[in-house]
Amino acid sequence: MHPTMPRKSKLKLPALELGEETTGQRIARIRKERGYTQNELAERIGTIQALVSDYERDKLRLNAEMAVRFAIALEVSTDELLGLHSGNGKKQTKSNGRKASRRILRRLEKIESLPTHQQTVLLKTIDTFIKAAGK
Repeated sequence: MHPTMPRKSKLKLPALELGEETTGQRIARIRKERGYTQNELAERIGTIQALVSDYERDKLRLNAEMAVRFAIALEVSTDELLGLHSGNGKKQTKSNGRKASRRILRRLEKIESLPTHQQTVLLKTIDTFIKAAGK
């Protein structure tokens, strides 16, 4: 018995409006926002870095299982990963409308675990840098 190749659909489906970002670009952006390297993300998914790279460059098309694996590893919904709007609309966002960086949030959690005096000194230092940057 010979395996058959799936036939190409002849349906004329309307184009999906998913924004200017490709799925691969979205994966790369979210990965960077979370502070992960491609190697770290590959480990979280259970694959190798080369495949993460191929997905990010849109050389591989995301199937349902990999979409779920990426979403779990990146701590986002599959809707967000695929560029769809989430139902509840409640996300932790910065003033520019982007989702807060997981890398920054992890650091904030570590700062919160420091003694109060060390938190105060560290936050004053951060405030000084922000003020010097003119933000």
